[in-house]
Amino acid sequence: MLKHITDDDFETEVINNEGICVVDFYATWCGPCMRLAPILEEIANSRAECDIFKVDVDENKEIASKLNIDTIPTICIYKDGKLVDKRIGYMSKEELIEFIEENR
Repeated sequence: MLKHITDDDFETEVINNEGICVVDFYATWCGPCMRLAPILEEIANSRAECDIFKVDVDENKEIASKLNIDTIPTICIYKDGKLVDKRIGYMSKEELIEFIEENR
């Protein structure tokens, strides 16, 4: 399932999550972010073992600043509430699946 989250629910949804979370930090005006969106949606619909969240950095400046997100898209993987890996830039579906699998 793909879910849009905000500064207010980041801790509840990601930090307090027991399991794997993929978080996409994006902006609506970002071309590579928009190309990545359907890939994330497809993965979210086919992989029940991880939660996939999207955070709009323009609307959620607090969490983006706190996590030093200054380039988008940035994909972060959290395991049991802890950041385990981060990649910046567009990824193909295959690259994104591999990135998730490396961090399970």
